[in-house]
Amino acid sequence: MAPPSEIDAPAAQASAGARWGWRALVAFLAGGLIAAAGFGAARIGLAEDGETAAAPTPTATSSSSPSPTPTTAPEIRGTAPAPLEEPPADIEPAAFVAQVLGPAVVKLETGIGLGSGVLYDDNLVLTNFHVIEGATNLTVTLSTGRVLPAEIVGTDPATDVAVVRVETDEALPRAELATGVKPQVGQLAVAIGSPFDLQQSVTQGIVSAVDRPIPNTETSVVAMIQTDAPINPGNSGGALADRFGRVIGINTSIQTDGFTSTNVGVGFAIPIDTAVRIADLLSAGLPIEPGFLGVRGEEPPNGEVGVLLTEITEDSAAESAGLRTGDRVLSLDGAPVSEMLELAGLVLANQAGDTVVLEVVRDGELIEIEAVLGEREP
Repeated sequence: MAPPSEIDAPAAQASAGARWGWRALVAFLAGGLIAAAGFGAARIGLAEDGETAAAPTPTATSSSSPSPTPTTAPEIRGTAPAPLEEPPADIEPAAFVAQVLGPAVVKLETGIGLGSGVLYDDNLVLTNFHVIEGATNLTVTLSTGRVLPAEIVGTDPATDVAVVRVETDEALPRAELATGVKPQVGQLAVAIGSPFDLQQSVTQGIVSAVDRPIPNTETSVVAMIQTDAPINPGNSGGALADRFGRVIGINTSIQTDGFTSTNVGVGFAIPIDTAVRIADLLSAGLPIEPGFLGVRGEEPPNGEVGVLLTEITEDSAAESAGLRTGDRVLSLDGAPVSEMLELAGLVLANQAGDTVVLEVVRDGELIEIEAVLGEREP
């Protein structure tokens, strides 16, 4: 599976087919996983042998003059915020979210299509790469209706994250981000964006699943938030929020039956921790180096949970950490692992050099193993 900057894929692909079933896989390959922008579809595909292509190392791009590359990484946000007060009892939860977050959600028009974005820092907009890809005349429309020019700061196609700068001297609204807060299955989820060019559209649902491994391009998998909050073409890059109005994800794609391109209750958002980690690196002009563990694995043959490791790459992070063939991985940093695609997505949510904790069953004993992720060889 490529990205999988993580795993090599014959086993991963077999596991994915068993997990999702052939209908879902056909939907992916038939364009069923639709990028929720006003144009285009997510590029999902498999090599002829059933293995996804190897993932290239993503690079930051910019429409402005290159600047010297910093030598130190920015401080990546991720500290859990202090407990918040409950929203007022006299206002509906979705209405509260619309009031506090709506001003920070914008419409992006590119000259060839449209999408959405979230103002998250000084004049910076967080959005999807596929929203601004090929832009010829980039503008941002604020919630007030004011239209401002914008420029691309950087993009990462592998995670489908992009950063755009609004060209203005005025102070703009800024969304509150739920970094460091793990979404809970069943919690309220409110989407705000511009589906079908209907700016400031608000829809409500729940978080249907977390850490869902979704092929994001032909070469990468991202551990996504799944939601049934209706999102449609034009919602891409917009906000998925919790009941406090904090952004928990960036709406990106929807699952369909392969025949229609509108919402059927299965949508996906890039977790805000992943999106902000990439955005901060892009805005700082730093390279993005997805983590690499270096394992192959398969579904345990006896129906046990987890991923059975069948091969450890020589001189990899897995080998250095002491992982062995025959180990059964149950979780990574507390997130359950039931297939290789899930393991790959969780690994890719980290940078090379990050330390992760794997819960492993070895010879019937439950143990924890720390691994410092490496870089995937070109």
